[in-house]
Amino acid sequence: MKKQLKRIRGMVGMGLIWAAGWSPIGAVIGLVGGGGAVALAISWAQIGFMGGVIFCTVLGITEGHRRFDEIEMSLRVFGAIGGTVGGLLTWFFLSTGGPITLGSLAMASFVFLLGAGSAAGSLALARRAHDRELLEHGADVADIGLIEEEKRELLTG
Repeated sequence: MKKQLKRIRGMVGMGLIWAAGWSPIGAVIGLVGGGGAVALAISWAQIGFMGGVIFCTVLGITEGHRRFDEIEMSLRVFGAIGGTVGGLLTWFFLSTGGPITLGSLAMASFVFLLGAGSAAGSLALARRAHDRELLEHGADVADIGLIEEEKRELLTG
């Protein structure tokens, strides 16, 4: 049960991270397009949240038991998965809406790129946080190595 709760927490966290990144983009689109900036910011945050949750679900299925910072995929592959999620989101919304226009295809391309960038950025942040953890524990690891070396010298010496 604890494992499932951790996974759900991770999915919600990823959704919130993506929502936080997509919301300002919606606000800018609203300001530039003359629409309601707040309304579009909320809409894009919702779409970003769904994208982050779906992305995390796909990773859970493909990577199974590994933590996010343990996944050994390149940024390119991660970005492709994120872009695919963005494409699926766009397909879902286009299939429930009206006719497909040039503008909707441009938006689909934009959401694909946004999903790819969000996925690659998520992986880069996770790796950076993991590297920082290793640096913080580096002194302890070095001390353990010295102690082990001293033990070997005493035993052989």
